[in-house]
Amino acid sequence: MRPREFDHDDVLRVAFDQFWRKGVRGTSLSDIARDAGVQRGSLYNAFGSKEALFLSAYERYASEYLSSLQKALSAGTLRERLLALFGVTIRNLRSGSPPRGCPTTRGLMELGAAEAKGLDDDARKAFADLLTRITALVQEALSRGVERGEFNGDPEVAALHIVTVTRGLAVLERAFGDEDQLRKIATHTVNLLLGKASGQESRQAKRDQGH
Repeated sequence: MRPREFDHDDVLRVAFDQFWRKGVRGTSLSDIARDAGVQRGSLYNAFGSKEALFLSAYERYASEYLSSLQKALSAGTLRERLLALFGVTIRNLRSGSPPRGCPTTRGLMELGAAEAKGLDDDARKAFADLLTRITALVQEALSRGVERGEFNGDPEVAALHIVTVTRGLAVLERAFGDEDQLRKIATHTVNLLLGKASGQESRQAKRDQGH
């Protein structure tokens, strides 16, 4: 077998940066090949199409993003865990220069009608899978909070509420680019679920969100 002409992981990283900034339809294999320092034909040989490359790159992104959320939800009180999750979410939305926003929300906005096939169908499944897995992580954290007496609500409904708010943050970030606004909404959401924080908890909350 012929050796690979490029580092697979590096190409996925470069490709996803392009897709994140410009969207799938706004990105070409020529752009990716140029930035990755490889031949356009090599990308075709390895992935078959731009759409297949996007799905591979998105899968890599989703795995890394889920790992960062798992870490955020792994320690501290329930309030600290939820605020840490929002902190990761906001940093992700604000990453890049200029900020790139949320690749999942942007990707969903690019999709065609629900009955569409091909890339739209595969991408929709990938986007939905990530949101489902994020919701499961949040629900697990809330369920543990119930066991510790930190939360007396419905973990399933509350998890859906939190994930819905994160999608709204993605839209507001695109509209206003106001990080303080996003953090205020995150804190207010957690306060709605758990009650208002004490003075000490408020100070810890700012640290958890990256202030």
